Amino acid sequence: MPISVRIPVQLRSLTDGQEVVAATGGSVLDLIEDIDKRFPGIKDRICEQNGQVRRFVNIFVNDEDIRFLQSLQTPISDSDEVSIIPAIAGG
Repeated sequence: MPISVRIPVQLRSLTDGQEVVAATGGSVLDLIEDIDKRFPGIKDRICEQNGQVRRFVNIFVNDEDIRFLQSLQTPISDSDEVSIIPAIAGG
């Protein structure tokens, strides 16, 4: 069953304006790769070339930051909610 992934405004130009896209996979990385198949370039905006999540991108699974879980290897189940959120810097 597909998982709903919330896409931030900054990346919606890559998802044809969609705020939520459906994706399948057993981990956060699987979801990102599945989305990237349909919307090429989105993975490059989320992940560094070394495969890690970009410093100013936060990904949450059920309101938990994946950096405090298993990062991109965080397992996903059908009932999970995934959100990609850009970090906000202030001054």
